[in-house]
Amino acid sequence: GGVRAAAAALTLLSVLSLADAVSRWREEGCLAVWLHVPIQQSGFAAAAASQGFDFHHAEQGSSTLTLWLGEGPSRLPGYATHQLGVAGAVLDESRGRVLVVQDRNKTLNAWKFPGGLANPGEDIGDTAVREVFEETGIKSEFKSILSIRQQHKHPGAFGKSDMYIICRLQPSSFSISFCQQECLRCEWMDLQELARTKDATPITSNVAKLLLYGYREGFDKIDLTMREFPAVYTGRFYKLYHRELPESYRNIT
Repeated sequence: GGVRAAAAALTLLSVLSLADAVSRWREEGCLAVWLHVPIQQSGFAAAAASQGFDFHHAEQGSSTLTLWLGEGPSRLPGYATHQLGVAGAVLDESRGRVLVVQDRNKTLNAWKFPGGLANPGEDIGDTAVREVFEETGIKSEFKSILSIRQQHKHPGAFGKSDMYIICRLQPSSFSISFCQQECLRCEWMDLQELARTKDATPITSNVAKLLLYGYREGFDKIDLTMREFPAVYTGRFYKLYHRELPESYRNIT
């Protein structure tokens, strides 16, 4: 009982303090308030809700609430709505074969390119190289982006939208040592066979055809390559992915 009474008193105090703060922020002309609540003090979220705050997002150690103080509906941006998956199509050009896996935990044992979810702050190519190595033991180098799939209300993304990017990778090792927990099978498959087989996922079949076209006719016809540029923010850089421009166009001033 004593604990509950103390908690109730603390919540009442926080409501009064927050109400005063909100009034002051309104008088100062603030448009919005962002409130970070550590997980150990989650009870304060109820006090914030009584003052009109809504949840914006939560991470491992805290939740963030928002209150719009401006006129009309809130113009605050929502939290991230997409997850990013990346796969690597590792092509052994000397033998015309590509690295494929079958997931252990899928009901349909279809061939696909190894891959997984990008970590925060991780570049697309780095995700592809890391996931390929973790799943198959094959070391590789990022060469280009081949394809982007967009899918909404994805069951594997908590019902959010999912972006799935397939990269072309060049192997620097060839001896497979695949992860037994994630993969049922892993092998180097002839690229023409992968393009024709019925035992591959639809996106894998389509990208295999694209990769076969590039392999035969030149990767410049299919590649989205990457260039890095300084960003407007001091000391930061961004990566731009696009078809390669002729040098005469790259150097236009």
